[in-house]
Amino acid sequence: MEEFRHSYSRLCKESGAEPQETVLQQLQELPRGRLDLATQSLTVDTCRALGKLLQKEALLTELILSDCMLSEEGATLLLQGLCAHTVVRFLDLKGNNLQAAGAEALGQLLRQNKSIQSLTLEWNNLGTWEDAFATFCGALAGNGTLRQLDLRNNQISHKGAEELALALTCNASLQQLGEASPHWPPPDLRWNSIGLLGGRALVNSLPRNRTLWRLELAGNNVPGDILRAVEQAMDHNQERQTTSRENQARTHVLSKEVKHLREEKSRQFLDLMETIDKQRKEMARSSRVSAACVGQLQEALNERHSIINALKAKLQMAEAALALSEQKAQGLGELLATAEQEQQSLAQRQAKEHRMEQQEAAERESKLLRDLSAANEKNLLLRNQVDELERKVRAQQEQLFLARQELSNTTAELKMRANQAEERLELEKKRSRQSLEDLEQLRAKEVEHMTRHLEESERAMQERVQRLEALRLSLEEELSRVKAAALSERGQAEEELIKAKNQVRLEERQHLAHLEEKLRLQAQARDEAQSACLQQRQTVAEAQARASQLGLQVEGLRRRLEELQQELSNKDQEKVAEVTRVRVELREQNGRLQAELTAQEALKEKVAALERRLKVIAGDHREALLDRESENASLREKLRLKEAEIARIREEEAQRAGFLQNAVLAYVQGSPLRAISPQK
Repeated sequence: MEEFRHSYSRLCKESGAEPQETVLQQLQELPRGRLDLATQSLTVDTCRALGKLLQKEALLTELILSDCMLSEEGATLLLQGLCAHTVVRFLDLKGNNLQAAGAEALGQLLRQNKSIQSLTLEWNNLGTWEDAFATFCGALAGNGTLRQLDLRNNQISHKGAEELALALTCNASLQQLGEASPHWPPPDLRWNSIGLLGGRALVNSLPRNRTLWRLELAGNNVPGDILRAVEQAMDHNQERQTTSRENQARTHVLSKEVKHLREEKSRQFLDLMETIDKQRKEMARSSRVSAACVGQLQEALNERHSIINALKAKLQMAEAALALSEQKAQGLGELLATAEQEQQSLAQRQAKEHRMEQQEAAERESKLLRDLSAANEKNLLLRNQVDELERKVRAQQEQLFLARQELSNTTAELKMRANQAEERLELEKKRSRQSLEDLEQLRAKEVEHMTRHLEESERAMQERVQRLEALRLSLEEELSRVKAAALSERGQAEEELIKAKNQVRLEERQHLAHLEEKLRLQAQARDEAQSACLQQRQTVAEAQARASQLGLQVEGLRRRLEELQQELSNKDQEKVAEVTRVRVELREQNGRLQAELTAQEALKEKVAALERRLKVIAGDHREALLDRESENASLREKLRLKEAEIARIREEEAQRAGFLQNAVLAYVQGSPLRAISPQK
């Protein structure tokens, strides 16, 4: 209020007047939003300054100007300033002797101002000038914000009451002309001069006013029956307002419930759509992942087929090399036989070399046997590992199937456990993928190991063939050297031939037996190599069977994926059915709510019928009251006539008593007994 105080001082000085000290003191002590100048005598200059300030003040909600001795001009200036004010709610003009100009200014205020809700006009003279009060009532009829009006002690006559009744028939916002508010003084129409005619006009206007629920008419010379009719009308309006408030509250509650249900159903529908979208995305992602896994498995199978084909080619090459080596061995045997026939002297050396070769061959064969046994053991270990991995895969598939069953069984708890189930499913998928990758890596390693082993065996066979070729070359060189030496020693040999024939025959027999034994051993080695080749072919066949089993497993996984996709499609159908069911429930609830609304409309129609019936009853009651009043008037007239007759009879009796007393006194005075009787 400090700024308001300075502005007031400035405006007073600009108009050439001194600001009032009492007003400045009150402005300094006032709280924010409330201006209380009660019992302050305000001059016209002060009213002009306050009117200008009120046009710009946007924080003032209460203005108290009671008992301020306002002049007509000062009140007009203040009210003109309030016409453009949009914040003030409470205006108190009690005890300011407002007359015609004040009533017209108040009418202008009620027409232009749309914020005042309480107006106190007690102890003024608004009803003395009927035309000005009619202007005030006309403005009151068009006002839609005023809730309380205090018109006590305003000299309102029956004509002013009629104007006020016309205003009440058009006003739809005024609620109290009687009982006190917790914040405002008690507004009413007490202590005026409304009389019987004004009371009847007010009573006739009340049926068309449904907002006024308190009207006090004490001290207005209004009969008691009219006061009771006013009280009944006020009670009826109060009950109507209570009923309307209850209906509004019920309608508001129902609308809130409908809105809440709609929001809940829309939220549930959105959640369902989100879950459906998530599941569709998860299905697409799982299908993509499964397609990628199937592609990877197909690529691995193709690689294995290519590896197996390479192994078959290598085996064929090894068999061809073995055949060549056998042919070479036969040629070498023939060469050895011819060499033995030609050079018997070198038989012992060749026998020694053959024994060495047999030992080496035996060692190589033992090494091959050990390698084959180790390979068989590794194959068994690999088979065991593959079986264990298959069991793990089956266990994981069973776990995945159990997880799917749990997922299908817990669709009702999908909102709470969807994230956990998805995480668990992801973990299981990752584990299965990891195990499949590990299996693929192990199988790739084993196949690579087998290929390395076969390559090593092939290299060993090639080295052996090379060594045999080198041995053949060395034998041929030795043979050439021996032939050269034989030509020189032929002569000597011929001499010694006869001597050595018998001995050579014996040695030849022994050597032939030895060669036969060696050929037999080589045949056994060949048979063993063929058996090893057959075993390798069997391992290749087993690998092919394993590949076919893996293909079957891939087909099984594909079928499982198709089953899962079918289950997901079934779940989608179930969710669509659930959505349709929710929609049907929403429609049913909307139908029930519509039925309740129709019931409320029926109740409103019943209330309107009851109101019409009450109007008819009130009209009948008014007619009965008028009849009773006429009967009371006739009875009063009869009573007055009876009282007049009784008074006349009393007068006649008094005259008769006086005449009788005079006659008795005259008789007593004229009788002879009076002369005899002593004087008192």
